Amino acid sequence: MFLRHPPAATMSSSNAYAGPWASLPTTLTPWIMDVINSMGYARMTPVQASTIPLFMKHKDVVVEAVTGSGKTLAFVIPVLEKLIRRERKLKENEVGALIISPTRELATQIHSVFSLFLSSQPQPDEEEASSSKPAYPPPLLLISSDSSPAEDVRRFLDTGADIVIGTPGRIEEFLLGKGKDVVTVKELEVLVLDEADRLLDLGFQSTLTRILSHLPKQRRTGLFSATMTDADALSELVRAGLRNPARIVVKVQSKKSKIDKASGEKSVRGEVFEERRIPANLHNMYVSCRSSEKLVQLSRIICHEVSQRQSSRFIVYFATCACVDYFYRILPSFMPPNTTLYSLHGHLPPATRERTLNNFKSSPATPLSPSVLLATDVAARGLDIPDVDVVLQFDPPSDTKAFSHRCGRTARAGRSGRAWVLLVGRERDYVDFLAVRKIPLIEYGRFAEDGSVLPPLDPNSDAEEDPEVMTAQTKIRQTLLTDRGLNDKAAKAYVSFVRAYSKHEASYIFRIRDLDLVGVAKCFGLLRLPRMPELDHVSRAGWEDADADWNSYAYADKQREAKRLAESEKQKVSTEHIQKRKHEREKKKKANAAWSSKVVKQEEKLKRKEIKGKKREWLKQNQPEEVVGEKRQRGVSVDEGSDGGEDDWDALAREERMAKKVKKGLVAQDVFDGEFGEL
Repeated sequence: MFLRHPPAATMSSSNAYAGPWASLPTTLTPWIMDVINSMGYARMTPVQASTIPLFMKHKDVVVEAVTGSGKTLAFVIPVLEKLIRRERKLKENEVGALIISPTRELATQIHSVFSLFLSSQPQPDEEEASSSKPAYPPPLLLISSDSSPAEDVRRFLDTGADIVIGTPGRIEEFLLGKGKDVVTVKELEVLVLDEADRLLDLGFQSTLTRILSHLPKQRRTGLFSATMTDADALSELVRAGLRNPARIVVKVQSKKSKIDKASGEKSVRGEVFEERRIPANLHNMYVSCRSSEKLVQLSRIICHEVSQRQSSRFIVYFATCACVDYFYRILPSFMPPNTTLYSLHGHLPPATRERTLNNFKSSPATPLSPSVLLATDVAARGLDIPDVDVVLQFDPPSDTKAFSHRCGRTARAGRSGRAWVLLVGRERDYVDFLAVRKIPLIEYGRFAEDGSVLPPLDPNSDAEEDPEVMTAQTKIRQTLLTDRGLNDKAAKAYVSFVRAYSKHEASYIFRIRDLDLVGVAKCFGLLRLPRMPELDHVSRAGWEDADADWNSYAYADKQREAKRLAESEKQKVSTEHIQKRKHEREKKKKANAAWSSKVVKQEEKLKRKEIKGKKREWLKQNQPEEVVGEKRQRGVSVDEGSDGGEDDWDALAREERMAKKVKKGLVAQDVFDGEFGEL
């Protein structure tokens, strides 16, 4: 496959646009132009100016541009123009354009953009209105929370949709499952893979391959993403079915700058430019602190942004769903007054996720009543929330590509924004790692309790831990002690974080053995450390379990508490029964052991007595008479009833010495047998 050298647009902080819409080689349809103007976009962005002409000229495109650069309109407009300019209208069961997105939230957002355009189209005249299908029917959205696969096919036939938008699994079911004998893609004009690097990931590879093999070869294909390296695109283009594609890379350049740690103001360093993979108007900063201080610093950053920057809408990213769920319960007491928190992660039902996102977008956030969305990477890609002021990354993402997607939720469409990330210990090396990937970070000092800015933390310093850590830990523990269910969430969040940390892609930077696990437990406010292998060899200096009566520590939920008490009583009875049985077994074993010991000793005594008797008998028969008489004269007893005395022991010793000589070959066996006989 031949990949032609693409046009590469460059966007700087002072030049975020690339000319008026009228400068396009092909004039846009008037009502589409009216919608664009109503959205407030008087001029094109570089990615739109580079992509739209090629896409409309029947070229396959691979587009890489920073988040917030206008990629959605770069494919929405060509798709609409292609369908509008068709000579023959599509039939009820024919698909004209297929848009595949990795997440439900992004698919819903793309659907809303298409719906905005199509709802603004001119009303059809009487002749067109009498036809069986409207001129430009509304798009069809296929996500798991919307309807069943059978209902998707029914809605498609009822509405006559030309544009289908959905996630890979539902698209596959729509084309190759319930709709296999109904839906036809022979007239497909355009295929768009949004967030293509995620779609081309292993998680979607087999599904995407089956979809692409079902589509016609004569189509236009577009791959769009903010993070797609040359290796990613080139290795997957053949499989994706692109033909002679044009690669469009929109680069962002900005003057090198530094942050005044005291004022937070940005100052420019001459005329030296740097290439970035993040929006040009994004102030991207990091704070280095201890593991135990992360929650304290998060709270102070938000308070600083609200009071000093008049920020009102925040997104805070955590490593796992369990962390989001837990801190959603803990953070209210650390936030500015009247703050509203929202929780969004992948374990929530789709309907709940959609409702949460819509509520956050529509919330009347002001500096006096801020809105804070706590989320995982499910809210990192493609979501367009234009008025997000600040993004905070409590935990750096496990997938390094997600970093630019996260901070790109602010500073969108030419607006300015601020992003923060908290780094602990050797995680400072992550700054250099990101710099290689054209994501610059500027160090900012830690925040003190009074809001002042302290010097950056020296990793080799012996400075004392922030005293506010103990206060925060006590406050969290007081909250946890009100409900045992919160303690369960705390332990689950802690374990999930440690496991996620151990699987970080940049494992040479994020090493679990270098992480202060006790400090993390303090940050989480745990009542006690959980049992897990990672803590087996960790020093617990500076850690004290909370003073809690675990027998009476109850769940706030009455049903859960009743279940706990029942299980506790059952366990108690079972333990008592086991201990009783164990005691009985030990008692019986002890008695049996004493009886058997007596029997063994008695048997050994009888055996020794028998041997001694045989020895005496042998001595009486084989010793000369003068020896016997001599013994009698010395007063040595030679009676049969004797126990043997010293002579018996002498004979036994002599026999033992003779046996050793036999063993060494000094005395023949027959000599020994002749003297002592076979006993």
